[in-house]
Amino acid sequence: MEYIPQPVNTEDVVLAEELLALQEEIAKNVHEVWAQGRIKEGWTYGEKRDHALKTTPCLIPYEDLPESEKEYDRNTAMETIKLILKLGYTIEKK
Repeated sequence: MEYIPQPVNTEDVVLAEELLALQEEIAKNVHEVWAQGRIKEGWTYGEKRDHALKTTPCLIPYEDLPESEKEYDRNTAMETIKLILKLGYTIEKK
């Protein structure tokens, strides 16, 4: 059976300026959660990603990641925010 991803189309969702700052905070947290999970699985920092040795160069603080890695996390954050709004929820800072 072939899997065909079908994410909710969020192209029509435009984020307000204040949500762009939220995007970066979520992206940072996405990385932190990912890193915590990897460490629990026995992964460590290494200059090259190696599944057998469980090493990855991305076990570093978010701020130190290359922009390409940050963009991956930002995209996840952006799509999460857009999905929340698309589903009819609101995001409010208290």
